[in-house]
Amino acid sequence: MRESIAPRIRKARGKAALKAAGAATVVLTAGLTLAPAALAVGGTPAGTPSTVSMATQKSNKALADKMIKSDAQFACFSKIVERESTWNHHAVNKSSGAYGLVQALPAHKMATAGSDWRTNPATQIKWGLDYMNDRYGSPCQAWEFWQQNHWY
Repeated sequence: MRESIAPRIRKARGKAALKAAGAATVVLTAGLTLAPAALAVGGTPAGTPSTVSMATQKSNKALADKMIKSDAQFACFSKIVERESTWNHHAVNKSSGAYGLVQALPAHKMATAGSDWRTNPATQIKWGLDYMNDRYGSPCQAWEFWQQNHWY
């Protein structure tokens, strides 16, 4: 069987991003701009220009776990948020303007869940859950769509 070249290309891009980390910033294909210190081992984004601490990421994830009653739905929600914002409630996509844990676009749509949408991860989680349920039926159905399209 012939091996797919795509995994090797992604790996090469990740290595290139790590090498470029010596510069002021690194722009990932998702459009998030990260400070060099925000890259974890392996090139996984760990924040945005306002780099959020690991403790804040864990706190945001624990909050979502409390708010989502089903373990399966939480797992799906978590997979999306990990890829969209790495649990940083201040994450901004520089090219599109998408914002927050769930990368709402336009960002101000989250105001329907609360006026504190810019700073409150609970408000962002509530809005994200409502969006996933309304548009896809559930976080797991949103995750299925995300896996096929790399957006939701």
